[in-house]
Amino acid sequence: MTNKLKVVTIGNSVGVVLSKEILEKLRVQKGDSVFAIETSKGIELTPYNPELAEQMKLAEQVMREDRDALRKLAE
Repeated sequence: MTNKLKVVTIGNSVGVVLSKEILEKLRVQKGDSVFAIETSKGIELTPYNPELAEQMKLAEQVMREDRDALRKLAE
């Protein structure tokens, strides 16, 4: 899929207008946030926060390692 995007002026800033089809593929709508991630192939737009994903990965690791202690705290 290749889409030509136009850079437009929005107030004192600039932005890119995303088509309805792209918004549907990203599963985002007006008001949602997307993240621009630099990859070896260029810039990737994603609705997923990579920092939050890493934090969740670490949290899951802690929960696995300290399962018994967390269970006791929950009682």
